[in-house]
Amino acid sequence: MIDESIVRMYLKAGEIAKRVREEALSKAKPGMKLLDLAIFIENRIRELGGEPAFPVNLSVNHIAAHYTPVLDDKQILSDNDVLKIDIGVHVNGYIADTAATKSFNPAYEPLLEASRTALEKALEIIKPGIRGNEVGKVIEETIKSFGYRPIKNLTGHSLDQYVIHSGYIIPNYHDRLVRWKFQEGAYAIEPFATTGVGIVKEGNIATIFSLKKVRGRLSDIEKRIIDDIWKSRRMLPFCERWLTKYSRSIEGVRNILKSLAKKKILHVYPILVERANGLVSQFEHTVLITGKEVIVTTL
Repeated sequence: MIDESIVRMYLKAGEIAKRVREEALSKAKPGMKLLDLAIFIENRIRELGGEPAFPVNLSVNHIAAHYTPVLDDKQILSDNDVLKIDIGVHVNGYIADTAATKSFNPAYEPLLEASRTALEKALEIIKPGIRGNEVGKVIEETIKSFGYRPIKNLTGHSLDQYVIHSGYIIPNYHDRLVRWKFQEGAYAIEPFATTGVGIVKEGNIATIFSLKKVRGRLSDIEKRIIDDIWKSRRMLPFCERWLTKYSRSIEGVRNILKSLAKKKILHVYPILVERANGLVSQFEHTVLITGKEVIVTTL
């Protein structure tokens, strides 16, 4: 059985994530810079007593995931955008992962409703003993009933302390090979719906990173960065916005990241783009299964 103190930390992370998600949805408007929205979200997480489990993903239109604004980001939301806001919060490494989509054009509301409803229906059936592919089947059937496709190579996932993807995947379609059964633990359920073909590919930029095994000779500043990240985040993702104290310039920060990547110390997360440039919507909640109950921590 999960220790009560651990349950409390999961619940605190979930409450913070829920509150910040709703504030972010209210704040996001056409004309706003993505960078300003990201700074607001991450500052609010810290103000409320949590830490970002990963840099907030603000993925627009055909970008499905893994975009976080860079230091000199100029992108501004337009009145025709479909914005995914994917937020992670951790309390002592115990994570809440939640996402919602906001569209400024009412024509895209059915696309949002497809992934939102798929998440609701998936949450209704999650309990100990149900198979991962049964959840995927519900998600797929629901999204297709709206006339869209689920993204097949993006999945939900199990969570553990300081680990966002801890081994189990929750498919967004009826993948007959996913036979594992839900048991005690934490899980992120995140249906993606698209007007495209339902497959994402890696884009040509990456704005999110995490630590891998340290190897090779490091400069003093590289050692300091790695030590600081490991002490506060271990292998949780980070971004260049969080490294400004180590350099006086944007170029300096990027040169440090390039050097660490070249030394194979960083795992790099390229943006994920819908293969046919279809629009993408996403909704996500975190579920905690204890010996007593099933709790949606971010609802």
